[in-house]
Amino acid sequence: MFKEFIGKRSNKVKNVVERGAVKKFAEAIGDLHPIYIDEEVGQQSRYKANIAPPTFPRVFDYGEIEGFNLPNVGLIHGEQVYHYERPLLVGEEINCFVEVVNYVEKAGQSGSMGFLTFNRYGEDLDGNPIFTERMVVIITETVRKGLGV
Repeated sequence: MFKEFIGKRSNKVKNVVERGAVKKFAEAIGDLHPIYIDEEVGQQSRYKANIAPPTFPRVFDYGEIEGFNLPNVGLIHGEQVYHYERPLLVGEEINCFVEVVNYVEKAGQSGSMGFLTFNRYGEDLDGNPIFTERMVVIITETVRKGLGV
């Protein structure tokens, strides 16, 4: 069922690395490093601005792939890796989109499981890459049955 979506991408969605959201995120993860929240520290840094924590892209909107729907519950987080070309700067606008990279099924002790791999991308408004996030979601036998897979 998911193999037909391999290679499909969402449309690009504009997001803002908003100062208040960065502060709330830093508080939520318990990392209040001054480079994230103190404007003076940001201005004096090599970036000349505050930056967002490395996992901040979790909060972005990546758009939707037409016809591709996963349930909101029952999925298992398998893996998540970020690769950065440069940090996200507080206040900048970026475009984000998602792509389905792979889907495989494997037999497990509790039945078949699906392994769905996504790449999520963030680019500056000129189309230059900022980050790539690779994410693997595990779809259990119970969830697969509910989806009719």
